[in-house]
Amino acid sequence: MTSVSKIEEKTPKTVGTKLTLHENEEIQKLIDAGMYLSYSDFIREAIRDKLKAIKVIKIREIDYDTAKKEILGYYKNYSEAYDYEVADDLELDYKFVCQILEELEKEGRLGSG
Repeated sequence: MTSVSKIEEKTPKTVGTKLTLHENEEIQKLIDAGMYLSYSDFIREAIRDKLKAIKVIKIREIDYDTAKKEILGYYKNYSEAYDYEVADDLELDYKFVCQILEELEKEGRLGSG
């Protein structure tokens, strides 16, 4: 990466957009009520909120035995966790995780067995 690219990464980006009359009026009411300093303030906060709310789900493709070992390791570190947390944290398919968890429970290696 060149020094120019590094500078470009830190330079704020100006973005233009069109708002409906209704959207414009609603934002102005919020500004008038003192909730935001300006349109820019409102838009920056709205963008930050949206970026926080959106989580890109990545799914790794790994074989069954490797996934099973990772899930066992996960439960060694976190004695309690929901199946969806395991899937999210290990970036594995949810149904795949449920299948492995069911097998681990039948084997008596997890939960009440």
